[in-house]
Amino acid sequence: MPTSGAVIRADHLTFTKSPDGVSLATAVGPHLGAQIVRLDVVRIPAGHTWTHSGADIEENVAVIFTGAGLATSGSASAEVASADTVYAPTGDALSLTAAQDTELAAYLWRTTLRAGTTAGTRVRRFNHLFNGETQLKGFTGTGQATAERAATMNFLFWPGTGSPQLCLHCGFMEPGEYFNVHVHPNSEEAFMVFEGTGQLHLDGEWIDARPGDVLFAPPGVPHGTRHPSQDLTAPRFATCGGPTPFDPVLYQRAGVSTEVK
Repeated sequence: MPTSGAVIRADHLTFTKSPDGVSLATAVGPHLGAQIVRLDVVRIPAGHTWTHSGADIEENVAVIFTGAGLATSGSASAEVASADTVYAPTGDALSLTAAQDTELAAYLWRTTLRAGTTAGTRVRRFNHLFNGETQLKGFTGTGQATAERAATMNFLFWPGTGSPQLCLHCGFMEPGEYFNVHVHPNSEEAFMVFEGTGQLHLDGEWIDARPGDVLFAPPGVPHGTRHPSQDLTAPRFATCGGPTPFDPVLYQRAGVSTEVK
């Protein structure tokens, strides 16, 4: 099903509840024409555990949206809360357990490795959206709707952390900043608004967006983000996600290696 992409509102997601009370919605998938990436949203009741049954054949990334609890990737576990992130390489189970006193909601990116793609051997499993140790600054995009005040992007899971196909980036914008409009020739882009209010660009249109909203852009479709507020005291606008398979241009612009570790 060909598509020029879509913006999916958080309050338009359709959740299906399992017998154990866990609710799941698919924001990006075959219903939008996505062939490489899938983005699900899972809500786990307090004290419950959700284990992703497809982890044995997929590469997975999860972002904790709200709540807190425990995340397990393979044999490694860590306490997690909002803005924490989890990576599970192909063959390793991914599970999330909500704390006893709060629901945990997470966004889950999923992909099956393409033929010839080799898994990393120096894998980072846990990170945080606002970890700025590896960043892209001053991205000029494709020249469409380019702004002088470019946003900053953190690389959380990428080739440098052992991820061969999925990636997770966090772009954050202060008022007046843009992550300039761009395209990925060979990648599907799926990202969500994590915090603040701003606008998403999709194929020539700027669209108001709020936390939990999702953008899907197929290969070659222009997309970007901006924080258009004139109030310099307004809270930052942050999005997270990334192109699948990863786009080496982003890392080349940042001056870091595209080799999978």
